[in-house]
Amino acid sequence: MRLVLFAYQAVGHACLDVLLDLREEIACVITHRDRPEERIWFPSVADLARSARIPVRYAEDLDGAAIEALVRDADPDVIYSFYYRSLLRRAVLERARAGAFNLHGSLLPRYRGRVPVNWVIIRGEAETGVTLHHMVPRADAGDIVGQKRIPIAPRETVRTLYAKVIPAAVELVREYHPLIREGRAPRIPQDEARATTFGGRRPEDGEIDWSQDARSIDALIRGVTRPFPGAFGLVGGRRLRIWEAEPVAGPAPGRPGDVVGRAGRAHAGPFHPAYGLRIACGSGCLDVIESDWEEEA
Repeated sequence: MRLVLFAYQAVGHACLDVLLDLREEIACVITHRDRPEERIWFPSVADLARSARIPVRYAEDLDGAAIEALVRDADPDVIYSFYYRSLLRRAVLERARAGAFNLHGSLLPRYRGRVPVNWVIIRGEAETGVTLHHMVPRADAGDIVGQKRIPIAPRETVRTLYAKVIPAAVELVREYHPLIREGRAPRIPQDEARATTFGGRRPEDGEIDWSQDARSIDALIRGVTRPFPGAFGLVGGRRLRIWEAEPVAGPAPGRPGDVVGRAGRAHAGPFHPAYGLRIACGSGCLDVIESDWEEEA
């Protein structure tokens, strides 16, 4: 088969690698320019494609018409989208004779939209997964081909959960790509009554509301910790960016946001002025394990 890939991030890299291993003909790869701050935690799709002598084009250099022309000239049997950051037009999708397929990082129809791995942690879910689905012009709304479930551990962070998403995505592509080749890809309609959609997150969305309960604040911290910008809140009139913490149940002996003591257990790691603080929340307290003071508020 002749493929066109729209791919980025570690999932895009891993899925491209699978298709190379399956010896598929990949006409071209459309990706995003690698950002230095992102290269520290996932490999380059562009580098892998070039090493396999596949033509690479950057989305930032292409408008909608140019993408349509590129795909038309590539004449693909199948189009795949693996963590590509833009919605593809109907005219592009219709160029794929055997279908266009997207891999999404949730158990659709739940958590359609942006950064689902962050959102499932922030919202306290116990399970997530990955979904391969037929692409339509509406985001994450096409019929489901297949899914893999991923349990979320109690102290999961966005980085540890993303590390589980990668092999699940690889397994999904390995299992269902042969069916796509044979024209036997399943079509399971999504239940619109169960659909939920979430938008992207900005750095400022990591602000902590100390009036919330400690468990919810801890979930926010785990959901936006490194390599993302992190959660932050005012403590004693200064901004404290918290990378790791632990919730402590029970009544808080102070107003939300007050430092009410030291952490209840010893934590390994380097000394830091905010290391080991216990901060009162709306319900319970938060023990700070790793953090950075920022500018005066």
